[in-house]
Amino acid sequence: MKKEDRNIYISNTDVDKAKEIFFSEIRDKFISYEEIDVLNSLNRVTSEAVFAKNSSPHYNSAAMDGIAVVAENTYGATEVNPKIIEEGKDFVYINTGNLIKEPYNAVIMIEDVIELEKGKVKILSPAHPWQHIRPIGEDLVANEMIIPSKHKIRPLDLGALIAGGVDKLKVYKKPKVGIIPTGSEIVEKFEDLKEGKIIDSNSRMFEGLVLEYGGIPNRISPVKDDYEILKNTILKAVDENDIVLINAGSSAGSEDYTVKIIREIGKVLVHGVAIKPGKPTILGIVNEKPVIGIPGYPVSSYMVFETLVKPLILKYSKFKENKEEIKKAVLSKRIVSSLKNKELVRVNLGYVKDKLIATPLTRGAGVTMSLVKADGVLEIPQNSEGIEAGNFVDVKLLKTEDSIKETLVSIGSHDLIMDIISDIMPLSSGHVGSMGGIMAMRRGECHISPIHLLDENTGEYNISYIKKYFKGRKMSLIKGVKRLQGFMIQKGNPKNINDFKDLIREDVSFVNRQRGAGTRILLDYNINKLDIETSDIKGYEREMTTHMAVAVSVKSNSCDTGLGIMSAAKAMDLDFIPVGYECYDFLVPFEYMEDEKIINFINVIKSEEFKNRINNLGGYEVENTGEVIIVGE
Repeated sequence: MKKEDRNIYISNTDVDKAKEIFFSEIRDKFISYEEIDVLNSLNRVTSEAVFAKNSSPHYNSAAMDGIAVVAENTYGATEVNPKIIEEGKDFVYINTGNLIKEPYNAVIMIEDVIELEKGKVKILSPAHPWQHIRPIGEDLVANEMIIPSKHKIRPLDLGALIAGGVDKLKVYKKPKVGIIPTGSEIVEKFEDLKEGKIIDSNSRMFEGLVLEYGGIPNRISPVKDDYEILKNTILKAVDENDIVLINAGSSAGSEDYTVKIIREIGKVLVHGVAIKPGKPTILGIVNEKPVIGIPGYPVSSYMVFETLVKPLILKYSKFKENKEEIKKAVLSKRIVSSLKNKELVRVNLGYVKDKLIATPLTRGAGVTMSLVKADGVLEIPQNSEGIEAGNFVDVKLLKTEDSIKETLVSIGSHDLIMDIISDIMPLSSGHVGSMGGIMAMRRGECHISPIHLLDENTGEYNISYIKKYFKGRKMSLIKGVKRLQGFMIQKGNPKNINDFKDLIREDVSFVNRQRGAGTRILLDYNINKLDIETSDIKGYEREMTTHMAVAVSVKSNSCDTGLGIMSAAKAMDLDFIPVGYECYDFLVPFEYMEDEKIINFINVIKSEEFKNRINNLGGYEVENTGEVIIVGE
């Protein structure tokens, strides 16, 4: 080889600059998805959000071993005046998970049953309706988002997907990575390891790293230092793979052909990166696919792979590496615990200013979704009665701290649009009702609070509550959506329910939202206008924490109606009687308005993607969405 053909003009490009040059040339058209069986989806990354096809459980089931009874028939039972009931007539024995059939509507634990003569038992206290019964959809409701797009599927996600009736889903294809070890001195069998020969270890390391980071390695046997053979090998590898790695031959030796071949058949973007060891790295493009020449020294090979190849594979596979860490967090909500057991509580996490906030998720043993949605787990030791809000707790992270720092923390009212927002941007959403959100905001435990609070005197939404609870403080109200509230009812309206006056009928049962929820305030406002007593509404004290939970209660016949949003009724294929539109807005401290997460949030809710997706839900109007109103000083 002539001197002018040697690769002696190696640059020293800054690593970040080299990555910027390289990645800007990579075309997303080679990043594609495929549909696979859910049973083969572990550790794959979703290309779109996955929604439940079925509710889980899909029937009302016993939550305890014991006896199924009609709750109303047990009223009056006390230790002084126990009731004796008969099997077959008053109760049936039932095991955990068994179907609850009519007319039974409650379960008494076997420990609370005193067995008498055959077929008869004695009870010392009454049961209440739906006691120890897992209602349809307690864990997962049909049409609820199980996991978002760009989410790596974990074993616990797999369980939730199967429980939700998902059999197939779309995931990003794993990138095929061609690995070409080069050098006439390289051998792959130990018996060929003679003087002057080197065993091929680098390409085996690459295979393992490619697998670890979510790719498919396609390694070939070592290629000798022959220009034409190497060129044809590279062309074949480019044709068969998404990414090609060429190990050795990237420096300035007389038989280091890699850079010249890439320049001949494609484009060399960078030759020489300011990394030690690893400087002779080549970054090129052949037929629009990335080709990387990696130095042959083992340490150089590893350093270059971790610095430049790893992010490239992650770009294709959408794979994110999670490392568990233990962090101190402030508990946003009191947790009451049994003295009997050590308890693991799943939490959402997010940084508000410099404070890590932990918001407990649903704690039921059968609630798989609390694991899917969890950012971390905290442990309550045995012999502890619980932890008070505001205390510091140790939390084991289930996600990287960086991803948690990018997360916008929302605590307040529930709406299906929060699922859509969380699929577009990192969002942790705690559903505690509008007033719960106001209180969390006062304690500095969230960035935003979704609220829809009706002033019963003025008919105005939200503003008066902000003035009342944030006196002397400058706050921002980001306008959200107008959403249609109304009565969710069975198809065909079999009970002929038309307005609030029908709630006091003897043949109508109702399910309510939790105290502090804006929907409950809307209910109270309307029944107060009609002088209706809450005690006259059958089911007023039965509470659900989300609109979808109300919808599934109606769908499963555990009640006749509930007040909620049209989109939830539509998702569960229920009929809907409109009451009126309300303002669902977002409360934010004024000083957070320059935070990148808030800016991103406003951009999201103003985007066409967001508007199109909520239009598909039904029951929403977009008016001044993203507009900011300043309230207070």
